[in-house]
Amino acid sequence: MAKKSREEMRKRRHQRVRKTVAGTPERPRLNVYRSLAEIYAQVIDDAEGKTLVSASSVDVELKPKLGGLKKSEQARLVGQVIAERARAKGIAKVVFDRGGYRYQGRVRELAEAARKAGLDF
Repeated sequence: MAKKSREEMRKRRHQRVRKTVAGTPERPRLNVYRSLAEIYAQVIDDAEGKTLVSASSVDVELKPKLGGLKKSEQARLVGQVIAERARAKGIAKVVFDRGGYRYQGRVRELAEAARKAGLDF
């Protein structure tokens, strides 16, 4: 039997978590995707299948602010921005979806920054 890759295992973990975590119009899902160089966050309403708010380390607005920062500091800034954008759209409560990643490092920094900026999860 062939050994599964790290990405395949992450996708399986994410599917397992997504069985129980779903975003509703009242409490949408805050999804995190982490690549080797960048981090992305979206607030998604799964009932309609639409992304309500997004932020990432490749945003045109954020790119100048991220120069020279460590990856964890970039994740913290993305967390603050996603929370500000969600609050501007009237979203105060979300369900956190860590995307199959461990709750440590950049994923944790993003989540804690979003909490400090006013998102409830």
